[in-house]
Formats: sequence, structure tokens, C-alpha cells
Amino acid sequence: MEDKTFDKLCDIEDRVLLVLFIIIFLLGLYSVYDSQYLYSKASGKSLLALKPHSETSESVSKEIPDDMAAWLTLDDTGIDYPIMQGTDNFEYLNKDPFGKYSLAGSIFLDAGNSRDFTDQYNLVYGHHMEEGHMFGALDQYLDKEFFLSHRTGTLTIGSTVYSIQIFAVLSLNNTDREIFDIGYDGNRMEYIRENALYMEEPGAGRVIALSTCSSESLTSRRIVLGTLKRSAP
Repeated sequence: MEDKTFDKLCDIEDRVLLVLFIIIFLLGLYSVYDSQYLYSKASGKSLLALKPHSETSESVSKEIPDDMAAWLTLDDTGIDYPIMQGTDNFEYLNKDPFGKYSLAGSIFLDAGNSRDFTDQYNLVYGHHMEEGHMFGALDQYLDKEFFLSHRTGTLTIGSTVYSIQIFAVLSLNNTDREIFDIGYDGNRMEYIRENALYMEEPGAGRVIALSTCSSESLTSRRIVLGTLKRSAP
């Protein structure tokens, strides 16, 4: 009797482990699918059609989400995405620009920043996805030659276009208030100079900070900083 009871317990344990393995496998499979699905949307018309001044933007103008604050492009990096802004910094962690659940989430502006990027310091977040998707492409800036040769981009807000001049790359902790506290009133630029992996002195203009996770630890972050300058009409 004891042997049969033991065999039943082992059988139940084996089944539980099998179910857990299947669940973990399916979650991993969905994560890969979700990442590839998001990339395919970003590469196709569903997201790029939202890009201001694009050839297809007029035909889908009614689809532009209310939470879309701007469009970010870093030249020759693969970063070409809408920037969303939620009521807090959790809303777009796992939600795409159309409001649907997505493990990859969206690129989004800190909820404490002004949506029109008129703050002196504007903090933008994005998930670190594989194959350079979303803000995974920021890893390229760890290479000094890449940093020096890929310092331009654009930020489009409605009909207004700002040029972006990348000036610094940092690897730091998410508790560094000099970077992650948008209300910080100390000498942020001096902190950047002291901690930058690479830096070119910035010109005048408001700052845009692009933040993503780093594989170094759960609290490590990669930051790419640029200045904003309004382009001539």
C-alpha cells in the first residue's frame, strides 16, 4: 500500500513538473513571437504609417493614438519608433502604441515630462529587446567608433522637427538620481562628464535621454544622451 501511495505521489509530481515545463516553454515561445511580431509591425505599415510626414500617414491619421507624443529616429541604428506617454511609467511597459498587450511594450516618455518636450531634460524609456529591436540598438553605442559616426537623429512632434545631436553614452544604476530624477536640480551635466563612457561636448539645446536595461544586472541601465535643436521650417 505504501509503495502504491509513493508511486502515485511520484506520478503527480512528474505531471506537475511536466505542466510547469510546458507553461515555461509556451511563455518563452510567446516572448519570441511577441518580439518578432512587434518588429514586423514596426518595419511595416502598422507603426511606420503613424510616422509624421510619411507617405501613408494621411490615410491612417484617425488611427494615431492620443498618447503618442512624438516620433523618434536615430539615423542608421534601426531606432524608428513612436514615443508614447502614459499617466504613469508603468502604462506602456507592456502595451503597444495601439493599446494592446505586448511583452515588448512601447518607447515612452517619462510621465513627469511635458509631452511637447519643452523641459530642459526629457527622459525616454524603452525595453532592451534582442537583435537590436526597440532600444536594444542602443548597445551599439558602446563601440566608440559607432558612437562617433552615429550621432544624428530627429524628434518629430506634430509638424515640428527637432534635430538630435548625440553627445554622451553612460552605463549606470537606475538609482542614480542625476539621470533618472527629472526634477533633479543639481549639476547634471557635470555628473555626465564625470561618468560618461564617451562624450563630445554638447551644443546648446534641451536634452533627450534614452534609457534601456543592461545585461550587467537587474538595476543596470544604458543611457544615450542628445541635444534637441529645432530644424529650419
